[in-house]
Amino acid sequence: MLVLILRWFVLLQDKLLYYKLEGGKKESSPKGRILLDGCTITCPCLEYENRPLLIKLRTKTNTDYFLECCSREERDSWALDITGAIHAGHPVQVQELHRMKNSFKLLENISLHHIVDKMRDSSTGIKLTRNLEQGNRYKETFTGSALVDWLISNSFAVSRFEAVTLASMLMEENFTKPVGARSIEAMRYSDLSEQFLDDSTALYMFAESSKKMLSSKEELQFNISELSGMIVKQGFLVKQGHKRKNWKVRKFVLRADPAFLHYYDPTKEENKPVGGFSLRGCLVSALEDNGVPAGVKGNVQGNLFKIITKNDIHYYIQASSKAERTQWIEAIKPLT
Repeated sequence: MLVLILRWFVLLQDKLLYYKLEGGKKESSPKGRILLDGCTITCPCLEYENRPLLIKLRTKTNTDYFLECCSREERDSWALDITGAIHAGHPVQVQELHRMKNSFKLLENISLHHIVDKMRDSSTGIKLTRNLEQGNRYKETFTGSALVDWLISNSFAVSRFEAVTLASMLMEENFTKPVGARSIEAMRYSDLSEQFLDDSTALYMFAESSKKMLSSKEELQFNISELSGMIVKQGFLVKQGHKRKNWKVRKFVLRADPAFLHYYDPTKEENKPVGGFSLRGCLVSALEDNGVPAGVKGNVQGNLFKIITKNDIHYYIQASSKAERTQWIEAIKPLT
């Protein structure tokens, strides 16, 4: 049984001090200290399934300290700062830590079947629990934030952004599915980049078909590094949002092997997609300019085309001319 005591922590360059609190104020002298030289840090620490906000520190003398934070944001912020202090004498490693925090480069070769197999492991897999949402009971579910923690803890992803991207792929490929109003609503009405929720109130479960898929002899491989390579076509198009139905300019990048179409927000400096989807099994077609098709709202200038994913998600996109629309359709079709 893990018993935790409330303490006030102060992080210095080479040590972590903790103070006893009396009357809501910390005492003048520290109660103890944790020397960071030679320490290893584990975050997220999943040794105690009912305590997802733990950080584990192991000193070079093999003494373990467990620190519990108030939120995932606070936990991840402390973990990053403590890790930076541990490597304070190595500035290159500190720079790499901050780069990894916002990383979008997953492992070069990821097998989704392998990940799901590990998730289902009875001893080290993700913990399945019963959850209650709006009066409905769901068995054998896990939360979005629990899956993100598990993916990072098992070294399938470095940052939460990477883990959310990977979790979205698991859902898109029908290994997992949303359950409950919150996660289902996000799946139906949000942009693809927001369809998986890193949230402790969003519920998910294994898809019924995933057991059959795991037994398949033909294992589907995803080379994530190729999402930023093999560019077939790129350019600016106007895309309709799924939720508000407004139109926004996006930079689209079409990639092959595997075939993906990603889109970026040109107003942001970071080179990260705000959405994207696999083109396998997609349908792409031009839409007539005489009249507004069903499902399209707002300011429509024409030169529309539509992409329907195999999960029946509809993307409406405007090109600047009929010629450009034709070029995009002809580039996409061979990849579907």
